[in-house]
Amino acid sequence: MKKSLKWLTMLVGVSILLMGLAACGNSSDNNGNSASSKFTSIEQLKKKGKIKIGVFADKPPFGYVDAEGKNQGFDVYIAKRFAKDLLGNDSKVEFVLVDAASRVAYLESGKVDIIMANFTVTEERKEKVDFANPYMKLSFGIVSPDSAPITSIDQLKGNKQKLIVAKGTTAETYFTKEYPDIELLKFDQYTEIFAALKDGRGAAIANDNTELIAWAKSNPGFTVSIPAFGGQDTIAPAVAKGNKELLDWINTELDTLGKEQFIHEAYKETLNEIYGEGYTDELVVEGGKIQ
Repeated sequence: MKKSLKWLTMLVGVSILLMGLAACGNSSDNNGNSASSKFTSIEQLKKKGKIKIGVFADKPPFGYVDAEGKNQGFDVYIAKRFAKDLLGNDSKVEFVLVDAASRVAYLESGKVDIIMANFTVTEERKEKVDFANPYMKLSFGIVSPDSAPITSIDQLKGNKQKLIVAKGTTAETYFTKEYPDIELLKFDQYTEIFAALKDGRGAAIANDNTELIAWAKSNPGFTVSIPAFGGQDTIAPAVAKGNKELLDWINTELDTLGKEQFIHEAYKETLNEIYGEGYTDELVVEGGKIQ
């Protein structure tokens, strides 16, 4: 009788263990994905009929929300085409608003499937996310008031003039590393950095030259006093680290779009009015390949 009870107890224990393992194997995350599948597959995206793409809300002309509450800009234009070609309709994209510092975290947490928020490719970021091929190239620039132009980075050294940057940007990283003696005034939002320059809290803003040129053209009294420095960088879509299926799809998509010169079309529709045709070859990367 004791042996029978012993065996019965063991059998019950084994059954409970197997049930627990089965439950673990079938567990799902908040998106309904199997725990054994870390990322939402393309097939799952098509079944859901929605893809979440992170974009800026306050960085015209690349990503911003217009007066009617609609997402607009160069990045957004391209993102809509991604959604159309992947899901059959560009209305099936859900735009998730991000700031510069939250882009990596939103990918890592699964809040977005793709980041299309003017994301500059860097070696440090490559350790945390996977970048697709580029669709744009750029360098750093500095904008300052016409009344007190900053024409040399040396002007900012050791004279208590603060340089304004957005947190989480490559400009912040660059100056922290290359010019530790320059005091940085940091803000989360792009609207904040421009407000800080206008009210004199800092001597200049360092950021991507593309954005600064656009802002200065619509804000009399300010000039991009140092138009390019720090070498050439590229802008590219990014996915969560290891999401090879979606990464490969994006690269194939960019290659296909290159054959119809789609990125040139995106430039014409969203950037040409600001930069003019003379900047096209300076900014556009077609087919995911720098010529």
